[in-house]
Amino acid sequence: MELLTPGSVAPDFSLLASNGQQVSLRQWLGKSVVLYFYPKDNTPGCTQEACEFRDAQSQFEAKQAIILGVSRDPITAHTKFIGKFNLPFLLLSDPDGAVAGQYGVWKEKNMYGKKVMGIERSTFIIDPQGVISHVFRKVKVAGHIEQVLKLL
Repeated sequence: MELLTPGSVAPDFSLLASNGQQVSLRQWLGKSVVLYFYPKDNTPGCTQEACEFRDAQSQFEAKQAIILGVSRDPITAHTKFIGKFNLPFLLLSDPDGAVAGQYGVWKEKNMYGKKVMGIERSTFIIDPQGVISHVFRKVKVAGHIEQVLKLL
């Protein structure tokens, strides 16, 4: 599979969202989308990242940007995660990792000396025409949200 880079058309998808509805990327044409992939709800790094996006929500709204988080977690886990941390954006469930695969973030990872497949923390900024303008792979949470805001 070809690696998605700035200038690539963002692959469309349809996933079940934390609001109970099927959502697709194309429904946000005309707005910028911050599509972030993360490994697992309620883990330290993923919680920090989600809360930093939450805390900057008004800044993203001011830039007409939608935030969408994607992991393999089921909707029930997303709902608890949203409730626990008061997250104001949708989390999408990608149970089989198909969308993570489309975006090239389904990777072999080394967890405590074992090789496992999982989501590599990544963020894609998608412009209002549906084209990827920026790609962040192997995201380090500290300072990431500021980088994303600066590029919107």
